Amino acid sequence: MHKRGLTATILLAGLLLAGCGAGNESQSDSSGSAAKPAVGEGGRAADQAGGAAQEQNAAPNEGKDSTAQAPDLRIDQRSIIYTGSITLRVEDVTSAAAQVTGIAAASGGFVGGDERHSGDGTSTANITLRVPADKFTSAVDQIAKLGTEETRGINTEDVTEQVVDLDARISVQKARVESGKRLLAEAKNLDDLVMLEREVATRESDLAALEGKKRRLSDLTSLSTITVVLLDPAAAAVEPEEEPPGFLAGLAGGWKALMVSLGVLLTILGALLPWIIAIGVPAWAIMHLLRRYRRRNTPALVTPPAEAPASNP
Repeated sequence: MHKRGLTATILLAGLLLAGCGAGNESQSDSSGSAAKPAVGEGGRAADQAGGAAQEQNAAPNEGKDSTAQAPDLRIDQRSIIYTGSITLRVEDVTSAAAQVTGIAAASGGFVGGDERHSGDGTSTANITLRVPADKFTSAVDQIAKLGTEETRGINTEDVTEQVVDLDARISVQKARVESGKRLLAEAKNLDDLVMLEREVATRESDLAALEGKKRRLSDLTSLSTITVVLLDPAAAAVEPEEEPPGFLAGLAGGWKALMVSLGVLLTILGALLPWIIAIGVPAWAIMHLLRRYRRRNTPALVTPPAEAPASNP
C-alpha cells in the first residue's frame, strides 16, 4: 500500500511538472512568435543605429591616424578686396587721363570719379577707377607705363570670414521671416495679428540690412578700386603729411585743437560785437539818464533838530 501510494505520488508530480513545462514552452513559443515580426521590422533600424554608433566611435580613431580634410582655401575661393593708388608725372594730363579711362573700359571696368584742376600754368587730375579684381594687377601695370611713376600703393583685405558669416546669418534670418509669415497667416485675433505683423516687419528689416552688407562686400570684392593721380611736369608733388609719433603727435594735435577752439571763439565774439555795440551802448545811456533823473527829483531827507535839554529850576 505504501509503495503504491508513493508511486502514485511520484507519477502525479511528474504529470504536474510536465504540464508546467509544456505551458512554459507554449508561452515562450507564443511570445517568440509575437516578437519575431517586431524584431524583423526594427532589425534594419537597429542595424543602422549600430552602424552609426560604430562610425561615431571610429571617427576619433580615424582622425588620429589620418589628416582631417582641410577647407578649400585657394586664392580663387577667397573673398579679397584690392585697392591701389598710383601717382604719375606725365607730359599732357588731358591725354593721359583719356588713356587711363580707356584702360579701365578695356578691362571691363568704369570711372568712379574724375577730379581735375588747372591753374598757375599747372594741371592735375585725380581719377578713381573700378575694375574687375582679376584685371587689377594688369590695369595698374598698364597705367604705370603712361608716365614717370612717383608713388604706388597696393592694399589687400581678406573678408572671407565676413562673407561666410553673412551668408549664415542671412540663411537664419530668412528662416525666421518665413516662420513669422506662417504664424501671421494663422493669427486668430487682432492683437496677435498686429504683434506678428510688427515682428515680421522687424525681421524683414534685419534681413534687408544683412543683404545690403552682403551686396556691399560683393561689390568691393568683385570690383577693385584704383586711384590714379596725374601731374604735369610743373605741378608740385603730392606728399602725405607725416606727424611724429608718440608724445609729439599728441602735443601737435592738442595745439591744433586749441587753435581751432580759439578761432571759433573769436569768430563768435566778432559776430556778437556789432550787436553788443548797437544794443548795449544805447541801453547804458538810458540807464545813466534814468539814474540822474531820479537823483534830481528825489527830495533830500530833512534831519529834525535835536531837542534842547530841560533846565533844572
